[in-house]
This record gives sequence, C-alpha cells and structure tokens, in this order.
Amino acid sequence: MLNPIHLRTLLEVVRLGSFASAANRLGYTASAVSQQMAALENDAGIRLFERTARSIRPTEAAVVMAEGATTVLADIDRLLEAAGSAAERPQAELRVSVYPSLARMFLPRLLRSPQWLAVDAALRLSIRDPSPAIQALRRGEETDVTLVYWVGDAALTWPRSVTPVRLGADPMRVVVPTSWRLHGLGAVAADELVGRPWILHHPGSSDAAVIDAVLDEHGLRPRVVARSDDFAVTLDIVAAGYAATVMPEVALGEVPAGVEVLEVPEVQLSREVYALVSPTAPARPTDLFLRILRDISDDLGYGAGAGINRG
Repeated sequence: MLNPIHLRTLLEVVRLGSFASAANRLGYTASAVSQQMAALENDAGIRLFERTARSIRPTEAAVVMAEGATTVLADIDRLLEAAGSAAERPQAELRVSVYPSLARMFLPRLLRSPQWLAVDAALRLSIRDPSPAIQALRRGEETDVTLVYWVGDAALTWPRSVTPVRLGADPMRVVVPTSWRLHGLGAVAADELVGRPWILHHPGSSDAAVIDAVLDEHGLRPRVVARSDDFAVTLDIVAAGYAATVMPEVALGEVPAGVEVLEVPEVQLSREVYALVSPTAPARPTDLFLRILRDISDDLGYGAGAGINRG
C-alpha cells in the first residue's frame, strides 16, 4: 500500500519541480524528501524521476500518479474528518484558502478578533499560493472563500461559479540592505541598482515572471545570487547585506533592522487582492470574515484603492 505521506510529498515535488523546493514547502530536509520518493518508487515498482547530478525531472508516471493522488488524498481527508465527527461541532464552518504572506499578516489578528471569537463558526484553513488554490476550485474542491492576488497584467482566471470581491491593492516594494546607503537619496533611479545582486522568486511562482520582466524592462537585468519563495528568509538575507529584492508590502510587516524600503519610480507594481466567494458559502460567517479582513486592512493602513503608505 502506498504511503499517503509520500503521496503528499510527491504532489509538491511535481508541482514545484525539485526536492529542495518541496522540502522547503513541507518543512522537511531535501534528503528526507529524496528518501520518501525513493521509497515511493520502490513501493510502486516504477521510476518516478529522471535524475542527473544537478536536477530531477518527474517522469510521465509521476505526473499521472500525482493526479490520481489528489483524489485519493482528498478521500482520506474526508474520512479523517468523518472519523472525528463524534465531537460536537459548531453550527457553521468556514473553509478558507489564503496565500502565505497574507495569512502571516492577517490571520493572527483575525483569530484574536473579538468579533470572530463571538461567532459560532469554525475556521478551516488551507495555506497555499493563488495558482494551486484556483486549480483546486476547478477540480471542485469545496472552499467557501479563496483569497488570491495577481500582479501586473498576469491576471488569474477563476471559475464563473465564484463571486470575486476586491479587497484592495498590495504594492510591491524594492527592498535593499541598509549597508548600501541608498536610503538617504529620496526617490532612487533604477540606474542606481544596475549590476547589484538580487534575490528573487523561483521561476514558475505566481509573480516571478512579472517581476523579472519589469526589472529587465528598466535595464536592471538582475544579477540573481539567490532564489527564495519564503519572504521571511528573503528579508534575513537582505538584512545581512547580501542582495536586494522585490516583495509585497504585506509581507514586510515591521521593517527589520538592516533593511531599507526604496522608492524606485520605474519599478511600480502592485498585487490586486481578491476574495473568491463560493455560492454555497455560509452567509453570516462569510460576511463577518470579509468585514473583519477589511477592518484589519484599514488598521494596517490599507485602503480599497491603495496599499500601505510608509511615507
């Protein structure tokens, strides 16, 4: 029998394209992911990856198995949920999918909100990027509210069955080490950043292509010295003086020591943030969830048409 844990790992490896990226997403080491995939190949009796000294490539069998694993794992989740149904449940449950940077900034505040604590509803969360979240909707996953964004002209397309509710704009910021001594110049021309090292997203992530195109358009042609999809790790690297980056305002939070946010007029990007509401979403907890989300946004300095202003 195939191990469900190994199947979940396979899904991430196929989606992200490497053992290291899957390990980072799942909280394993790359070695642990490699061992899981070797065990899965042994159990299934088929080769799932073409391996070279520097990379791995999923075989067609791996892609087919990953597609089938999605249904199998969903069935397992439903069985586990049903097994726990003996405990008393609240009157309503709100199923929310939210991308990581928004989750980190908003969810702790929402979960501590007196208004949410007073509602007789449970919150079931999925933390994932917009693309896989929308793919899940297309597969028929039962999610009440799906929080997504798009950057620039790279608009996402979602199923017609959901109702999009615009929540605001999240500007992208150019972030550099304080040690570069650029922060006292006011607005900084893109020329000041030419030739400097950058840390950017892995190719294929939701906003990587748009950011790369904008930087290239203004002659920056970033010298990429690192790639990371983890904003907290990226900020640590910037603070160490290693490289610059572009990241969404909501992921910055309180700007850490050693990091400066620059105003670069040529690099103007913004995430458009939407809630995709299912027609079957429970009305009262859904309305309350969106209202609290807007209240938190206002408290943090967001507006319906503008992002956080840092001056």
